[in-house]
Amino acid sequence: MTDDARLLPVCKSGSDKTGPPVVLLHGFGGDASSWLNIQTALARHVCSLAIDLPGHGQAINWPQIGHAGLSAKAITATLDGLSLDRIHLVGHSMGGAIATLIALRSPERIASLTLLAPGGFGEEINHRLLRRYASARNEEDIQILLEQFFGWESSLPRKLAPHIAEGRKTPGAIEALETIVDAIIDGERQKTLPRDKLGDLPCPVKMVWGTQDRVLPTRQAHRLPGTVAAHVFERVGHMLQHEIPREVNHLILENVRAGTY
Repeated sequence: MTDDARLLPVCKSGSDKTGPPVVLLHGFGGDASSWLNIQTALARHVCSLAIDLPGHGQAINWPQIGHAGLSAKAITATLDGLSLDRIHLVGHSMGGAIATLIALRSPERIASLTLLAPGGFGEEINHRLLRRYASARNEEDIQILLEQFFGWESSLPRKLAPHIAEGRKTPGAIEALETIVDAIIDGERQKTLPRDKLGDLPCPVKMVWGTQDRVLPTRQAHRLPGTVAAHVFERVGHMLQHEIPREVNHLILENVRAGTY
């Protein structure tokens, strides 16, 4: 763990804090603050910790940035540094790919795994959108691009585009995102994970997707191992934690309860 890593812990005083915490990994181009609404809802039931991925947020200057495998190693080192031997792991988009790798490499550590429109479950990806988003600097351009991450009827959080634009002013922020997008996309396709191995995990696994996802197609939630629960929501885009926070919170807690023993 380095001084550049930002950790956002949330735990309501008086809640039952005896079980493993929920660790949340954000998606490409986001940061740990994207989970604040989910963490607030979870706080009555369980402690949570959101982590800035390498090359994002306050971890812009992480020593190594690039593909999901590098990030998985960095997050695992952070968990080791915090002495978190058992966790409930939640990942969105690129964070979902990273969470999957962590779970496959260290299954004994994972009490439950919840994946929101995760990367790596098929070759198809909106590579043009992600490359443009990685290079966008001003708030107006970011706002226009963000609209494609949401369902057609969903409203963007009012402060999201200004927050992202402010973060892009940090020296090295644009370059870091461009490096990462080149590492996770092979030309016009994304690199894939061994999704069949999810069925071998000894913990409950949930996959959550929206039918209006314009970043990663919903059909990537199909043909999963039978032990993996797939939850598909109509009229929802890629940003599930913003678009349907109540439902996402419910599914996370359902997995937490199933995985606590």
